[in-house]
Amino acid sequence: MRALLSVWDKTGLVDLARGLTDLGWELVSSGGTARALEDAGVAVTEVEAVTGAPEMLGGRVKTLHPRIHGGILADRSKPDHLDDLRAHAIEPFDLVVSNLYPFTAEPSIEMIDIGGPTMVRAAAKNHAHVGIVVDPRDYAFVLDELKRVGRLSDEMRLGLARKAFAHTAAYDAAIVSWFDRTDVLPPTLHLALERAQELRYGENPHQGGARYRRVADTGWWDTAVQHGGKTLSYLNLYDTEAAWRLVHELGTDAAAAAIVKHANPCGVAVADDITTAYTRAHECDPVSAFGGIVAVNRPVPVRLAEAIAPVFTEVVVAPAYEAGALEVLAGRKNLRVLEAQPPGHDALDVRSIDGGLLVQQVDRFVSGRSSWRVAGSIAPTDDQWRDLELAWRVCAHVKSNTIVLVADGQAVGIGAGQQNRVDAARIAAEKAAGRAKGGAAASDAFFPFRDGLDACAAAGVAAVIEPGGSMRDDEVIAAADEHGIALVFTGERHFRH
Repeated sequence: MRALLSVWDKTGLVDLARGLTDLGWELVSSGGTARALEDAGVAVTEVEAVTGAPEMLGGRVKTLHPRIHGGILADRSKPDHLDDLRAHAIEPFDLVVSNLYPFTAEPSIEMIDIGGPTMVRAAAKNHAHVGIVVDPRDYAFVLDELKRVGRLSDEMRLGLARKAFAHTAAYDAAIVSWFDRTDVLPPTLHLALERAQELRYGENPHQGGARYRRVADTGWWDTAVQHGGKTLSYLNLYDTEAAWRLVHELGTDAAAAAIVKHANPCGVAVADDITTAYTRAHECDPVSAFGGIVAVNRPVPVRLAEAIAPVFTEVVVAPAYEAGALEVLAGRKNLRVLEAQPPGHDALDVRSIDGGLLVQQVDRFVSGRSSWRVAGSIAPTDDQWRDLELAWRVCAHVKSNTIVLVADGQAVGIGAGQQNRVDAARIAAEKAAGRAKGGAAASDAFFPFRDGLDACAAAGVAAVIEPGGSMRDDEVIAAADEHGIALVFTGERHFRH
């Protein structure tokens, strides 16, 4: 039996090689792999001795030779293939072990592997006769089967081949993405994802669900620690992602808490301490907060844990938990308690449609207070500016159409996902129940008529922030002046569907 070993990642290499030689296998290897085996005292034949040709072009060409690829690709069920092997004195390989240059870690032209993918694909194509191993984590399984059975089973070779083609597909996808790095919406997208987490179920219990991540990449979910509670479901992840991103969007200067239900915020607040922030966030809409997701941007103290514990909550996510807080939350056996790093920043937002995907740039706040414009005759006070900024950030995370009412650093009414803006304003005002008086309102898109602003005014707000840009902006500005309300135009819209 004969094996070809050529790897960049040499994790477990020597143990694998020794295991193969103990089973009587002949080893052939190239370059650094051969040197590593020789240094470990493992007998190995160098590729040069097989091909009769030296490595050349700075190592770009070493395994690209008929004596290598003929030995990998020969279909031993075909007499003409066997005739060719004999005619050219080519010995077949039964196992190929190869992993590729670390392009994702060090992207460059020289890190584009050629010989490695060629060997991997050749062995995977000929998996009826050749085993291909690309992952050091599989070495133990391969050795175990060889020791027990004396050969790799058809099932094992098929599984290894599937993994090998996934490996080269992800590698090529990474190279294409590197070429496209300056193109916001490239002509093609090549997504290479690996299943990272089995979920309790999908959106509904009869649906399966899993979390996938980009190959050779990690996100905050990969480092998050779940301290307690049931296995996470699809909606737990979806809603927690929304809550965690929102609470980090609110900045780090103040303690912030967000409560999300069905991907929509139903409570948001900032305060001097995190327990007060949570309490005020919960006050926004306690009914909707039932069964929601709580995200906070400060470590959870015992006092906050004691405030959360009596409320039915699906997930709590925080950067850390102070001594004793986890013990309090552990009393809620179904509560998922997550400790997590801040979220990253993806470039693209992707959604499925029939036959493909809808792709767009991820929504970002382009403008800021320095570029916003006071549209009416009344300027906001400093306190109103703070509420306007908070309302504007929150409304960008609420499903459209939306109106968000904020007073004194606390969301007091959120009207989400309505087909018209007036209904969104009425729902927000109903939830605020008089608490918006003197506060601020944010609209994620412009008011097409003055009736939306009139509805905000009826809630008692003293300032409104919206993109502007309507054909009837003059009417809306006049309405704001009529109500004695400060009106600010941001010049950007934040629809979320």
